[in-house]
Amino acid sequence: MPIHSPQSPALSADSIPSSQGSHRSSHKNDSSKAHQHTPQAHTLQESADSAPTLACCVPTPSQEKSNSLPSPQSIWLSCGVIGSDANAALKPFGKKIGPDPATINNAMIGGIFSNNSSGMCCGVKQNSYNTIKSVRVILRDGFVLDTSDEKSLSDFICTHQDLVRSLLDLREQILADDTLAALIRRKFAIKNTTGYSLNALLDFADVKEILNHIFIGAEGTLGFVSRVEYECVEDYAFKACALLFYENLLTASKSVKILAHNESLVSAAEMMDYGCLKAVSDLEGIPEIIFRAKEGNCALLIQLEDSTKEGLESKVSHIQSALKAAPSLFGEEFSYDSKQQESWWKIRKGLLPISASTRRKGSTVITEDICFEIESFGLGMEKITALFEKYHFEGIIFGHALSGNVHFIITPLLGDSTERENFAHFMDDMVDSVIALGGSTKAEHGTGRMMSPFVEREWGAKAYRINRQIKAIFDPQGLINPDVIICDDPSIHLQNLKPANAIEDFINQCMECGFCEKVCPSKDLTLTPRQRIAVRREIARLEELEAAGLLDNPADENTLNQSAYPTQKPQIQASTSAADSQPRPALETVNPPFFKVADGIINRGYIWIQKAQETLPLGFQKTQENRPLSQKEILKELKKGYRYLGVETCATCSMCASLCPLEIDTAKIVSAFKYAQSGFVAKKAASHLATNLPRTIKWAHKAIKVANAGNKYLGTTITGLLSRGAHKALNTPIVPRFMPQSNTYALSPKISPKNTGSVIYFSTCINRLFAPSLKMPDKRPIQEVFESVCHKAGVNVLYPQNLDSLCCGKAFKDYPKVSSELAYEAYKELVISAKQDKLDVVCDHSACSYELVKRVVEFAKHSGLSVKIYDMPQYLAEVLLAKLSIQPLEENIGLYAMCATKRGKWSDTLYEVAKACTKGEVIIHHKTECCGFAGNKGFTTPELNESALGAFKRFYAGLSSKKIARGYGSSSTCEIGLSEQSGFGWQNVVYLVDRCSK
Repeated sequence: MPIHSPQSPALSADSIPSSQGSHRSSHKNDSSKAHQHTPQAHTLQESADSAPTLACCVPTPSQEKSNSLPSPQSIWLSCGVIGSDANAALKPFGKKIGPDPATINNAMIGGIFSNNSSGMCCGVKQNSYNTIKSVRVILRDGFVLDTSDEKSLSDFICTHQDLVRSLLDLREQILADDTLAALIRRKFAIKNTTGYSLNALLDFADVKEILNHIFIGAEGTLGFVSRVEYECVEDYAFKACALLFYENLLTASKSVKILAHNESLVSAAEMMDYGCLKAVSDLEGIPEIIFRAKEGNCALLIQLEDSTKEGLESKVSHIQSALKAAPSLFGEEFSYDSKQQESWWKIRKGLLPISASTRRKGSTVITEDICFEIESFGLGMEKITALFEKYHFEGIIFGHALSGNVHFIITPLLGDSTERENFAHFMDDMVDSVIALGGSTKAEHGTGRMMSPFVEREWGAKAYRINRQIKAIFDPQGLINPDVIICDDPSIHLQNLKPANAIEDFINQCMECGFCEKVCPSKDLTLTPRQRIAVRREIARLEELEAAGLLDNPADENTLNQSAYPTQKPQIQASTSAADSQPRPALETVNPPFFKVADGIINRGYIWIQKAQETLPLGFQKTQENRPLSQKEILKELKKGYRYLGVETCATCSMCASLCPLEIDTAKIVSAFKYAQSGFVAKKAASHLATNLPRTIKWAHKAIKVANAGNKYLGTTITGLLSRGAHKALNTPIVPRFMPQSNTYALSPKISPKNTGSVIYFSTCINRLFAPSLKMPDKRPIQEVFESVCHKAGVNVLYPQNLDSLCCGKAFKDYPKVSSELAYEAYKELVISAKQDKLDVVCDHSACSYELVKRVVEFAKHSGLSVKIYDMPQYLAEVLLAKLSIQPLEENIGLYAMCATKRGKWSDTLYEVAKACTKGEVIIHHKTECCGFAGNKGFTTPELNESALGAFKRFYAGLSSKKIARGYGSSSTCEIGLSEQSGFGWQNVVYLVDRCSK
């Protein structure tokens, strides 16, 4: 049998873990071939050093620009790479991966491949099945099969002859049965992930290709796919979109047919019913046209693409003409504006969480995706809508209409017996309706457990038997992901459903989509925002049981076996065709060789009791009497552990809200928790410190001097070790190597009759306290530096009255009343100072600038008085640069935009200033969204800053060919952590402007 090696050089992953090292040497050989073309290939590392598999490798953009290598034909991606990151790596080459699920910004390659998620533009033609080139998979017996490596494949064929022979026998069975072969071809002509990829056995004779494709959509039930190699597809430079509205789903379906008949011209056609349009109507920046839609209307978002402008315009003209046969409500105008297109697609990509947010409290989000042949699409929509009405569900419909693939959402109260029964009947009727129209009950997101009882009903007994045989060939004991795809329990889809207990209003809308996770600074340390909310829900569930007096029994083995890990599966024959029925291959069932979950619910391995020091995750703990924890004990441990896991290690940066379609801010959990846990004394102390701010800062100066004395007389290394020892024992703050000095600079107005302008300088309390560390390249306080720049620009510097007593309130954010009072005092002084001379205000710490801007808007609503607040980079870019003579430096510099500049949408001004000041490269680690220093947490929870900047540290350490001596930002506290982790000094960008200006 032929064994084929890759035909074109792949872009190689240069980090393969020793746990998958049985063929490591051959991987190196492959990599060396690729690196003949990509000598400076770099790695996009997605995890901590302990998990080196999560990487993708591509040449640098500068290589492509210099034409030193051809455009990549394929890319190797480990399972933890996020899909959008793979596309970002390929974008400089005009390429992307084929699959493009709506969740590509947070979906990982392992899930995309194992669920056969296709998405919006790829349809069937560019899904995983049609773009896979090789896979690396860990099989049940521990063998690491890499189909890109001839030796690995040859070894596998020699050592697994029975498995290979069994697969080829299944292929022969299919080829010998014309009816079965025709069924498989018809089923996979549309999107289909119900059951295994039977088409792999029909489409390929080569064992390598069968193996490449059989794992697609298998959801980890046949083995663990640790890496895939995708063929790259074109990412066309020119795009046009149209948002079209129709009277109802049936009339929209007529346009879908027209578009499908012109599929070579159309990249995507996304359907959104009225429920979707209504759900998004409250979002900021929503297109005005959506408000013209009436009850029952729906929309299609259409995208066309081409490599040339002329080609795109030709496609648009043709489609506009074709769509006249099914007129829309408001016309068929296409937009070529990328920002307009992005805003439309943002709505579509966020539809699942946005729509689910309107659910009733305590209800469960059930989302399924189905597919119809295009000719049956309209009828299919009618049938699903009718089922919503029949079973009293307010469902919504959206999806990839160009492929006949739609998603629907219903939100039943599964705690209610009537709704639970309605849900069961709905699923039965839905499956029957889809099958009757020749559709797929699962189109692109894997069968899972929810649809596993219906696989045989959809495929018939003969094809289902092939599915069971595939499972038995790779996993005869049924150990891997049991009950997924293949299951003998017809009611498995009604079991083990996650409870949806109501929690605080500001997070209750979360449906755990995970969009937020990749930007969270604590994601590699403790919990992500999604996990913080999930644990909060679990605490709420247990508290409800406690309040009802139901937390008295230990989670014994009977409870365990009835919920999380059934130890014996009922053997139920559910054949739909007695004539085709034959004995099925047995799947042996054994008790799973794992620690038992305490109550069948708390089985989340990410919940840890102590600071990542515990051996066993919560729920796997046992008492000294070697019995499972009771639910009362679990609740106690959850509450105890949540203080560190959920609160202390949350940076409260709110970056999660920036990616959440609902703008849910988990930082509010921390503020609510801390305030609730604060006693009378703590609240009184916070009020006293705020009221006596000058004295508070004076005492802080003394503390800094003590730390500086330690660094001076003992050295930074010994002082750091001693402070960390004290921190571990007494929870006192640490002393970093780049510990700031005490700021003794006297603030006074700097006015000259020659100057042509003035500005009010609100120097924050943190910068009135801190002067640069002795390790910094420029040791002048920031106020002195800003005054120097303003002097060169001919701008007077004025300070607000009573500045010593002013604070934006952010330092007291956990005490809302105190914080608001401080902010209001600052607001009043700034309004008075600004209005007096009609001046603007500049602030020297981005986090405080963001807080001030937010507070000014809030207070101005009531008083009618406002003031313009500039963050330092904004003021430099928009006002001072034009007044300065800049002589750009001949050096590379690092740049970091702190989280507040991104939330405030002025991070571009930081880059603008940096770019104006150097002829070298401005080098940014774009994956660091927040440094995790979080004001004081860099001192009190240093591991958060270290974890958040792990990839940042490796990034700058790896720039051996690009020497960087200095980095710049706009936050003195963040800059401590950045300096600490990178090993070189980071300072406010105003220092850079002062260096190169006259």
